[in-house]
Amino acid sequence: MTSPSPLASFARFVVCGGGVGLASGATVPLLAHSMPWAVANALITVASTLLCTELHALFTFGTGSRPGLRRHLQSAGSAAVAYAVTSAAILLLHLVEPSPTLLWEQTVYLTAAALAGIGRFLVLRLFVFTGDATAPVKSAPSRPAPIRFSLTPKNAATLA
Repeated sequence: MTSPSPLASFARFVVCGGGVGLASGATVPLLAHSMPWAVANALITVASTLLCTELHALFTFGTGSRPGLRRHLQSAGSAAVAYAVTSAAILLLHLVEPSPTLLWEQTVYLTAAALAGIGRFLVLRLFVFTGDATAPVKSAPSRPAPIRFSLTPKNAATLA
């Protein structure tokens, strides 16, 4: 399966990641009413990262297969950076304005998420879902090949 062009991948990334990001952006403030904002962001980041990694492997970067543990972990690393960026942006907002409106929180969160998303796209495209990483891994045979002996007149004489 050939991978889509960078422009097609980016469009797919925006649709998949952006759609999940918008849903996350709406969910984080709702959860933040019952827990600290950073905890709500962490929970939503984990859930959205798992979903997005699946979508990106199958649709965005066209690998043709579900991502394995290695790709999930690599994607989680880039999501951890995105989490830090969005959390820092909201914490900075709260330092500047102790009681921001929901509109300001959403604006800051979504702007930070968009900037982090561009960075994630580059990391995923260039390092995680590269063409060579999608090649099937050859597995070792399940059992060794049997050793075969043939008896010829020459080696039969040495056995006698």
